[in-house]
Amino acid sequence: MRDFNSPGRSPVYATNGMVATSHPLAASTALNILRQGGSAADAAIAGAVILGLCEPHMCGIGGDMFALVKPAGSEDIIALNASGKAPAGFDAAALRNQGITKIDRDTAAAVTVPGAVDGFATLSERFGKLGLDACLAPAIDAAKKGVPVAPRVATDWADCAANLSPTAAKTYLLSGVAPATGQVFRHEGTARALEAIAAHGRDGFYKGPVAEDMVAALSSAGGAHTLDDFAANKSDWGTPIAGTYKGTDLVEHPPNGQGATAILLANILSSFDLAAFAPNSADRIHIEMEATKLAYDARNRILADPDHTARLAHMTSPETARKLAAKIQMSSAMADAKPLTEEVHRDTVLITAVDADGMAVTLIYSIFASFGSGIAGPDFGILMHNRGAGFTLEAGHPNEAAPGKRPMHTIIPAMLRQNDRVTMAFGVMGGQYQATGHAHVLTNLIDYGMDPQEALDSPRAFTEAGELRLERGFSDDVASDLEARGHTIVRPELPIGGGQAIAIDHQNGTLIGASDPRKDGCAIGY
Repeated sequence: MRDFNSPGRSPVYATNGMVATSHPLAASTALNILRQGGSAADAAIAGAVILGLCEPHMCGIGGDMFALVKPAGSEDIIALNASGKAPAGFDAAALRNQGITKIDRDTAAAVTVPGAVDGFATLSERFGKLGLDACLAPAIDAAKKGVPVAPRVATDWADCAANLSPTAAKTYLLSGVAPATGQVFRHEGTARALEAIAAHGRDGFYKGPVAEDMVAALSSAGGAHTLDDFAANKSDWGTPIAGTYKGTDLVEHPPNGQGATAILLANILSSFDLAAFAPNSADRIHIEMEATKLAYDARNRILADPDHTARLAHMTSPETARKLAAKIQMSSAMADAKPLTEEVHRDTVLITAVDADGMAVTLIYSIFASFGSGIAGPDFGILMHNRGAGFTLEAGHPNEAAPGKRPMHTIIPAMLRQNDRVTMAFGVMGGQYQATGHAHVLTNLIDYGMDPQEALDSPRAFTEAGELRLERGFSDDVASDLEARGHTIVRPELPIGGGQAIAIDHQNGTLIGASDPRKDGCAIGY
């Protein structure tokens, strides 16, 4: 139990239904859908779509989506891949011949066909109760009337406004500048696009005026996208992957998401007695960061489009994890994981909802970089993601960019399972950090006995590009200890990621919600 004399928030308890997400308006919208008799899938769709207005730098209908669904009356978990593919005219060799070595985030080459809308339609058709039009209605109304900008959103908006193209800036800036806290943001173009989707289903987005506007914008920016590429987009149902950490299954979305990275990272951490170290100690963080380096090195070698990820079993194998764990030295940080792992490896916003019938959904929805590619059509103003920047241009690599191929994604929904019953739907936002975030939350719950809110509140660290980013929740003594081991310490101005979670207490028949204080959101139930 938390110290009630200290700042913080308690987990939220309810019995009938619950939602948790990063903005209060999205959470209340999703809860209203549950109260109207909608399913957890309906609630997740409604909340996610309105997040595109509340947090337009993070997500929108020009992005991609992944989901895990536990249907009512079943403990099975189903994966939905609603990430788009590169256009048929994409030519990696031509880019290499121009001397281009990576796909820049602000180019049309980084835009794969947005998959989220087809994902919403697919999820609604199979698991919805109210119909897609009812789920979109709140967002249509909000787009027309506007939503007040929340504090964290205003901070992020100002930081990334320069990522917008001149055309997009006309929609996403107010009088040329990012909106301040409390100002109202409206998006008439999104309202009209959502009305088309409500009337015509996925064809309202992938065919007709909305698609024509997006293709025209991409063509003007040098893209190879065609109306046929948009019309052909299709989501896929699949089977999740899982690994077991000290009796708890971590269930992740399969590639092209980076869920396997979280499983490998948890498997590496299982070689250590983390509970012997204080949760915010230098020893615990050193182990977690060294394991992160090893797991992400494997990710960068192996993960790709599902049809091109040939070594998934190797990556999720406990034996692979044991070999990698042996590379970790407690006294010193590895400068680069790659040279140490050659013999081991020789042969990429979130809402979660649970309804009264027991359906649980974890849905993650993104435009990748802040404001995505920055490219938006002049008529509808739909901002397009830049997930194609997740491709590599290295010839022969599993994740090499190619026509009709999906890039490796950082966004990953997750669930926990014990004794064959789902016990939590959760996810952690934050770009590359997400796999580390899943493992950090998991070990907080299992090794340190934290409740879901404490597990999200806990200070975070992440190693990337040769730096160890350490939130201010860690003491200066911990920072000095880690620096002495060879880590290059950076104290980030903004916190690392965000997260949402709903635990299912089968014994008491209650739902326990948690929402990350690093964002503006909340968990609410009834």
